Amino acid sequence: MDMVFYRKLPTPKEVKEQYPVGPAVEKLKAERDRVIRDIFEGKDDRCLLIIGPCSADHEDPVLDYIHRLRTVQDKVSDRIVIVPRIYTNKPRTVGTGYKGMLHQPDPDKPSDMLEGILAIRRLHKRAADEIGFTCADEMLYPENHRYLSDLLSYVAVGARSSEDQQHRLTAAGVGIPAGMKNPTGGDLSVMMNSIIAAQSSHTFLYRGWEVKSPGNPLAHAILRGYVDKFGNNHPNYHFEDLELVHRLYEQKGLKNPSVIVDTNHSNSGKQYNEQSRIAKDVMHSRKISPEIHSLVKGFMIE
Repeated sequence: MDMVFYRKLPTPKEVKEQYPVGPAVEKLKAERDRVIRDIFEGKDDRCLLIIGPCSADHEDPVLDYIHRLRTVQDKVSDRIVIVPRIYTNKPRTVGTGYKGMLHQPDPDKPSDMLEGILAIRRLHKRAADEIGFTCADEMLYPENHRYLSDLLSYVAVGARSSEDQQHRLTAAGVGIPAGMKNPTGGDLSVMMNSIIAAQSSHTFLYRGWEVKSPGNPLAHAILRGYVDKFGNNHPNYHFEDLELVHRLYEQKGLKNPSVIVDTNHSNSGKQYNEQSRIAKDVMHSRKISPEIHSLVKGFMIE
């Protein structure tokens, strides 16, 4: 192999022992996991709001933002359940550029994966310890999930990853809601196939082990819009799009039919100030259609 094996990194077990989760956070995660599960299972009609910056690149500003979300959560707890986005991995379309806190805990310094692993755990741990939020992260690297598995209440599999076998099989065993995004080209069959895979049981290789995943009944769709062959953005959050996904769920016979609408990316053409309008449009669709009301569980907002 044409690689330099630079250094062996600590295992998730070793990192968890270095930065352990206490009983209070274990209780917090169990309760938040239950609430979020109830939303996806249709037992709780509140709206799920997965919200936060595109990338968590500095610890203090991220925690300041999450503190502000706590104030909002306390005001709207009867209608909305907030899951902060702490995205510590950043996918790159062409592979170059800043790849997130995991790679560069200090964006102004060279990559340091060892410090990155510790930094992302410290950040998620502080969000739980100090603010009372278990958060969401993107599962960009499936084998890294266990570094944060006792702190996360939601994972997303991105548009570039939802067709990948390892992402699908790992999503089947994470034990929390896993959102599978439609691919950048917009093929909904790819997204639905990823949900089928994630809801199924598998035996596969994971971190040097032969493992068996039970299947994740909370795997679901994230609609993020798409890009056509000419590079033009197209949304897929409109009433007709949601009706189509509802029909696809019925055809596939999947558990807990659910959609999270990503209000950014190709749905907004990456125009962040369009996100509130898009959310209002989807809420109107929920209001006039019982099927869409049941299907759309919430939003992902940057």
